Amino acid sequence: MLDTSTKKDNIKLRGVIKYVYKKMGKAILDYSMINPGDKVLVAVSGGMDSLSLLKLFIMRKKRVPIDFEFIACMVSTDFIEVDTNAVINFFNENNIPFLIKELKLNNSGINCFWCSWNRRKILFETAKEKGCSKIALGHNLDDITETIMMNLVFFGEVSSMKPKISLFNGQFDIVRPLCYITKRDIHNFAVKLGLPFTNYKCLYGKDTRRELVKNIIKTIEKDCPAAKNNIFNALKNIKKDYLPH
Repeated sequence: MLDTSTKKDNIKLRGVIKYVYKKMGKAILDYSMINPGDKVLVAVSGGMDSLSLLKLFIMRKKRVPIDFEFIACMVSTDFIEVDTNAVINFFNENNIPFLIKELKLNNSGINCFWCSWNRRKILFETAKEKGCSKIALGHNLDDITETIMMNLVFFGEVSSMKPKISLFNGQFDIVRPLCYITKRDIHNFAVKLGLPFTNYKCLYGKDTRRELVKNIIKTIEKDCPAAKNNIFNALKNIKKDYLPH
């Protein structure tokens, strides 16, 4: 069994820490994300989402009688700035087994899609190598609602990031345990616990479409604070009789 106990484990479930912990637990239960005996590969970028997810897994293993293991996998690249040493120190301080994988550049058409696909490919290969049946990603409620809006506006389709999706004939499940939690709450959680996250940035620039949608949602939230939850829940509340055939 994986031993991730440290002197820092005595975390009181209060305020935002309790809120985020409970929200993640609800997502895990609602979508059956983690079951007894699972071995989970956690994708780590060095940002607040992935480090918070690791910390939440440590907390869950201590408090919930479900035997599961997890291993961290960080994909290192030359074009994303992140303090790798700080992340490695975090792994070591929390007794988290980890791997650092390198994504090598090629000379053709590097963009967000290329990066995302190749990072995901490395995760699939590593999960297979390590016998992991689940791959946990740190996408939060903001990421998911932004993707829904982007797909509607720019691609004319109703789709998003699923909280749990099975791939390759059931060989792997991708799970997103932070799917109910906003970026703001995750940030407050990470700051409260002093997690060494960095606001990593890509040297090839931002996804301008996502930034546009992010700002639109932020404007809507001024009049409708529940906008993100409503967008997320809309995909589970389809009124087919009022849709064109």
